[in-house]
Amino acid sequence: MWSVLRRATSGVRWYVRELTDESAYDRYVAHVRRDHPDAEVPSRRDFERMRSDRQEADPRQGFRCC
Repeated sequence: MWSVLRRATSGVRWYVRELTDESAYDRYVAHVRRDHPDAEVPSRRDFERMRSDRQEADPRQGFRCC
């Protein structure tokens, strides 16, 4: 019974993290460590700043209201 509940909770958590793109930083860190082992891994804050700057600079993203 508990294992079923734990598995369901884990699945919901995974789904919400993917839906909100919360796991983007984790994927990026894994990529940097795997493909660029000598590179410094940016902090989460720096990663989010780079990501938002990149999105705002891309004309395909459209205008942001906030």
